Formats: sequence, structure tokens, C-alpha cells
Amino acid sequence: MKPIIITVDGWSSCGKSTMARQLARELSYVFIDSGAMYRAITLFFIRHQVDLNDPQSIVAALSKIQLAFHLNPINGNNEIWMNGENVEASIREMSVAQMVSQVAAIKEVRAFAVAQQQQIGSNKGIVMDGRDIGTAVFPEAELKIFMTASIPVRVQRRYQELLPKHPQITMEEVKENLENRDYLDSTRSISPLRKAEDAMVLDNSHLTQEEQLALALSWAREKINH
Repeated sequence: MKPIIITVDGWSSCGKSTMARQLARELSYVFIDSGAMYRAITLFFIRHQVDLNDPQSIVAALSKIQLAFHLNPINGNNEIWMNGENVEASIREMSVAQMVSQVAAIKEVRAFAVAQQQQIGSNKGIVMDGRDIGTAVFPEAELKIFMTASIPVRVQRRYQELLPKHPQITMEEVKENLENRDYLDSTRSISPLRKAEDAMVLDNSHLTQEEQLALALSWAREKINH
């Protein structure tokens, strides 16, 4: 059967990456975490104190970044590497989370990331998640999924994710960070977060991972068989 492109967009902490990764595994497709790419770029900018108000510094920094996804044989996941270093764990730190929406809104950064994403997906047979994959990166994708969940559910999920490494963090801090990211993602001038007109909405506020995967799989198989 002819491979297709599946895009998974949506708000922060909706479980996009988890669901997209599971969907790719079930279909024997390649999973690409576009958010990890923006997080890796943000990590590089933090480490090298790149001035976000200086386009020349931004372009110079981007020219020094090489991103790639490699399969981790232990957990079976495609993990992101930056300049030869596995940064999968480092990009999940709160310092990166607080800055990534600001970095992702920069036009030079988006052009850099989108070009790489489109190259990766040129042969199809991929599931890619992010915030503008179905609207800007692959508007011609055969299946577009837009994931959402209620704010309280998303805050709780993000809190549980951060707590092991940041035991002092509060729910209020997480909520503030989440709402700030939502605002920046949806109001930025370049490729803002929005639902594509032909996207299927998946609200997982009250769904288990198994239930949401089953729903997404049914949509995917319908498109593939069609």
C-alpha cells in the first residue's frame, strides 16, 4: 500500500509525541518529533547565549547546528541528536520549555526547521508531530490530526512529567508556563498554531492512551486503504 504522511498538531502537553510515536510504530512508519527539533535549537541558543533580537547572530548560530534522529536500540524510539550529541534528555529541561516558544516564533528558525522537516518527509511513510505540520510543513498530508485536551488535564500531565526532576516545582508554575506557551504559539505572526480545515480533532481529555491510539489508527487505516 502506498505510504502516506500523517501530521499530528495540537497544544502543549496533549500527548502528541506519545500518540504519534505509538501510531508510527503500529504502522511501521518513521516518527519525527518536530518539537524536539525546536527544543534542540533552543538548547543550542541557551548554551551559546545567542541574542534573539539579532538576526545575524541567529543565522550564524543556525549554520552551526546539525540535527538528526537516531533509533535508540534500548527503548526503540527515534531520539534527537545535535552536533553528534544525544540531547533527548537535555531538551526536556524547564529552562528549554520556558524559551522554546519564543525561539520557535523566529522566522529564520522556522525556515531552518521546516526545510529539514520537508526533506525528511519527502519519501512519505512518516508521522510528524508539532504545531504547524498540517498547516505549514505538509499542508498536502493525507491525514491531519489535531489533538487537544482541557487545561486542567494538560497541567496535571506536565506537572507529573516534571516532578521527578524538579521536586520543588508547583502546579501554578506549570500552569503559567503552559498558558504562556499557548499564547505565544497561537499568536505568533509566522505559522501560528491552528487547526487545519481538514484535520480530525482528537480530544483526549477523558481517553486512555489505548483508546486514543485505536481512534487514530482507524483514521489512518481508512486513509491508507482509500
